[in-house]
Amino acid sequence: MKKFEIPTFYKSSFITTIKEARKITDPRKKDFSPTYLDFGNVGFYMARHFGFCYGVENAIEISHKTVEENPGKRIFLLSQMIHNPNVNDNLIKKGITFIQDTYGNQLVDWSEIKKEDIVILPAFGTTLEIEEKLKNIGIQIEQYDTTCPFVKKVWNSSKKLGDSDYSIIIHGKFKHEETRATFSHSGENAASVVILNMDEAEFIGDVILGKRSKEEFYQEFEGKFTAGFDVEKDFVRIGVVNQTTMLASETHAISMYFRKIMVEKYGEEKIKEHFADTRDTLCYATNDNQEATIGLLKADADLALVVGGYNSSNTSHLVELLEDKFKTYYISSADEFTAEGINHFNYRNKEMISTLNFLPKKEKVNIILTSGASCPDALVDEVLDKILAFYNAPKSKEEVLLELEKLTS
Repeated sequence: MKKFEIPTFYKSSFITTIKEARKITDPRKKDFSPTYLDFGNVGFYMARHFGFCYGVENAIEISHKTVEENPGKRIFLLSQMIHNPNVNDNLIKKGITFIQDTYGNQLVDWSEIKKEDIVILPAFGTTLEIEEKLKNIGIQIEQYDTTCPFVKKVWNSSKKLGDSDYSIIIHGKFKHEETRATFSHSGENAASVVILNMDEAEFIGDVILGKRSKEEFYQEFEGKFTAGFDVEKDFVRIGVVNQTTMLASETHAISMYFRKIMVEKYGEEKIKEHFADTRDTLCYATNDNQEATIGLLKADADLALVVGGYNSSNTSHLVELLEDKFKTYYISSADEFTAEGINHFNYRNKEMISTLNFLPKKEKVNIILTSGASCPDALVDEVLDKILAFYNAPKSKEEVLLELEKLTS
């Protein structure tokens, strides 16, 4: 896989060494068990996979090179490059200006953008409407397009479905940049609708089976289906794609649910005429991170720390998986906690919570530590260092790496 040139301040030599050691012992990525780091009075279960993915590193490399290669030019980013405040703040410090916020609200009027300017498309991609708007201004978007290839893979799957006369059900968060982009691209080729979860899937299942009226569908999903969507003909042949950062298990369950609905209505012998057996469109990094998080559930840990941006979809799903078993704290950086307490994010209610005495007082504490695909390893390392300082850990990081090397040699 391609190696990207990203700024060194995003990296951690300690974490890189751990990841490289796991690659040696598990080159085909079949072992999703965590790496245990024993510092004496405190131990860390590090997820098998976490941190920057291919698409994120690609986007960061292109953005920083664009700044370096175009001194004196005005450089804009269509919206947040990725969902991590540390990365986005660094780009702003580099002189890049955001045109929109993460929800599509305008920060810079389109009239202020000139054809001489550079506009970078974020890793999430963008809508066809915005692409056309930029082209009409005279912006060369192809040269500075950082859209993740796995997002484009979903768009290609959507096109194939549309070309075969299937309607498309998109499993995603409707306001998320990636889902807005996918909805726009899929809508060019096929009738499309966005659903958030199994509850909404079951609502549509009832519509397909005639248990709910088409009027109820139009009201419930207002604004989330393509223009001219016709319930009576557009739910006859369907396929499912997703926002690449959703829970893989949920996307699979939704897909299997719709297959069952179509079997119930049309019969098993005609299922291929009514349901497209699409392969999972989740990106490899999201899938690996989620499988590695499931691997963490077997750990004997006192708590879990998940590091990432608070508007990061893939990070919130790691929290969702861990909180079923562990007291889990979702933080953006080491700045969020002290030895006395921690400020952490409730992704369900979108609010910050303060918790005192989050670190248990016992002879040996074990902590799960992982991060989302848009989180720099350097931030995870800072969290680990801060915890080690609280405990005055008897073993150094160098000693722990030597022990790890003996185990993996």
